Amino acid sequence: MIEFKILKKSKRSRARLGRLITPHGVVLTPCLVPVATQGAVKTLDSKEVEATKSQILISNTFHLHLRPGGKIIKASGGLHQFMNWPKPLMTDSGGYQVFSFGFGQEFKMGKMLNQTEPLSIKSGRQPKTLKITQDGVFFQSPFDGRKLFLGPKESIKIQEQLGADIIFNFDECPPPIADYEYTKKSLEKTHLWAEVCLRSKRTKQALYGIVQGGKFKDLRIESAKFMSALPFDGFGIGGELGFDKKAMFKMLNWVTEVLPEEKPRHLLGNGHIDDLVKIFQGGVDTVDCIIPTHYARCGTAFTSVGKIDIRKQIFAKDQSSLDKDCSCYVCQKYKRNYLSHLMRVHEITAMKLLTFHNLYFFNTFIEKIREGIKTGRY
Repeated sequence: MIEFKILKKSKRSRARLGRLITPHGVVLTPCLVPVATQGAVKTLDSKEVEATKSQILISNTFHLHLRPGGKIIKASGGLHQFMNWPKPLMTDSGGYQVFSFGFGQEFKMGKMLNQTEPLSIKSGRQPKTLKITQDGVFFQSPFDGRKLFLGPKESIKIQEQLGADIIFNFDECPPPIADYEYTKKSLEKTHLWAEVCLRSKRTKQALYGIVQGGKFKDLRIESAKFMSALPFDGFGIGGELGFDKKAMFKMLNWVTEVLPEEKPRHLLGNGHIDDLVKIFQGGVDTVDCIIPTHYARCGTAFTSVGKIDIRKQIFAKDQSSLDKDCSCYVCQKYKRNYLSHLMRVHEITAMKLLTFHNLYFFNTFIEKIREGIKTGRY
């Protein structure tokens, strides 16, 4: 189980400082939850991830179920031992894969669109690559094509095998171009599955309930009220996030105004650095995000003067540090010209060094947000 203590509430916003106590240590909130999809933060080992000041990670239930399988991980002592990570862990429910391998793949879209699109997915529509039913979802493995079924009972069983400190209820993540009726029907399934997840859980792991409802205010508020009335240990805020950032921030306010203050809130799968202050001012405590790691592998470094693409020719002769205001070992030991060279010749070491720096940069940035909440700035 977990214990959550609010240490300070902002007088300027819904931001709060917190302490999340888990069986594997304490997490100071607000904080970033780096993504360790398959039991690893790509390019880094566990000691290196700790050195980035990361406090907690999240792994992917669906992918770990496919390879190597929950039974193998359980027999290895659980995910903490399997990946040699001594600090707290979350696992998602597999609900995001309902979207990403379904309508996301079909329409080649993410959770947030860059421009307004017509609401073209109507009630009763099924993705071409999977089947969503009242009991769960029939998938086809992207690795070997085998058929598999994942529902609320199955998701909880797998997450219990993995053994993370915090797990999530199985849900459907609706696509951003779903109309009102589709989103309402989807929400009904998510609420039904939430109750099944609560009844199915046998361990002392903390279980978070996920608020859905898409871009629709009444559905988001309905979902927040429904989840709040159930005995969840905390709450996730999931699903598509609207057509723009303003819509996302409005949605967060709708939801956090309803959710109980005394329980932790986690934003699933969103955390652009320019949005973090507003996300935490909206009352969110933790957020998972692939941006610092994914961008690093594509050559993008986050710095005190903004993002830079280290692959560009202008850095080939630049002998300055990656970020003169950063104290991470990459910025202390390596120059931009060397990092640019490694990335341009496709050396894996470049991805490792940029991943380390980006995580360290994000965690340091959020440390300053925590300090800002403490001093009343936010």
